[in-house]
Amino acid sequence: MIIQYQGSQMGKATTFTLKIIGNNLSKSSSNYQIELLVGDKKIPTMTSEIHQSLSNCLKEIYLFRKHNGIVFDESTEVIAPKLVPYDLILYKYQKHALFRL
Repeated sequence: MIIQYQGSQMGKATTFTLKIIGNNLSKSSSNYQIELLVGDKKIPTMTSEIHQSLSNCLKEIYLFRKHNGIVFDESTEVIAPKLVPYDLILYKYQKHALFRL
């Protein structure tokens, strides 16, 4: 799943891209990998690149954003059309983790 936001980093306007890759290990478990791109450059964000839940991925991005002065404009969200419907439902349910106050 690919999600893009307009926003700023330390006051400089830019585009952010989240790439969330779900890998089903078995019928009872899965894991998620996440990448954050600023413009077209991947930045090292994670303490761990593999998470056991999408919620943990989003919390990790939130903490990274908060620490590095990154602001996403939630109204500019663009979700790539090709994705697994279950991932979209799960993301929409848990995306509040990205925008905590």
